[in-house]
Amino acid sequence: MSARPQLQVRSTAGRVAGWAFVVFAVLNLLDLLVGLTGAARHDRTGAAYALALLFGCALAYALGLRPAILGDDAGVTVRNPLRDTRAPWRAVREVAGGAAVTVRFAGPDGRDVVTRAWVDQTSPRAQAKAEKRSARDGAAKVAAAALKGRTPATYTAERLNEIGRRDRAEGSETGTVSWSWPTVAALVVPPVALAVLLAV
Repeated sequence: MSARPQLQVRSTAGRVAGWAFVVFAVLNLLDLLVGLTGAARHDRTGAAYALALLFGCALAYALGLRPAILGDDAGVTVRNPLRDTRAPWRAVREVAGGAAVTVRFAGPDGRDVVTRAWVDQTSPRAQAKAEKRSARDGAAKVAAAALKGRTPATYTAERLNEIGRRDRAEGSETGTVSWSWPTVAALVVPPVALAVLLAV
């Protein structure tokens, strides 16, 4: 993957919420450690609180900070909460939008694989509301007709397809889907440690 993606799509709301929780957790961990608002908690209860906060940070990362769609001159990467999909442009069969961005590509075994992106999803209800709002103004009716059915995912798919057309070369490659093991570990270790702590 090139160092600078030509397209990066992330959830602004997810990132804000994720960072807000991380700041909250850090302040609470400091409070447990050094007692910012009272006595420090270096006991079993303090350890249980700390593990719960670490698990919350893992969730904030996996659900808010990690998911992204990245397009560069070599291919497209879809980062979902627990899995990464990387498809070189020569492996990509189709990038489509609608309720979500989907990437269909040649998998390692030669069969087509479809990945649905976590970010840039739009519910049919939200899309209908947006179309209704834009159709209220007389001047906006022409624009509304042109944009009918267009979602943020559709726009992202169009942009990815532009990059793919520009940078796609002749040849055949395959894409990969892999687990994000650090994220899985971050989500599994704190609850297991908490269970052990409470069981002892």
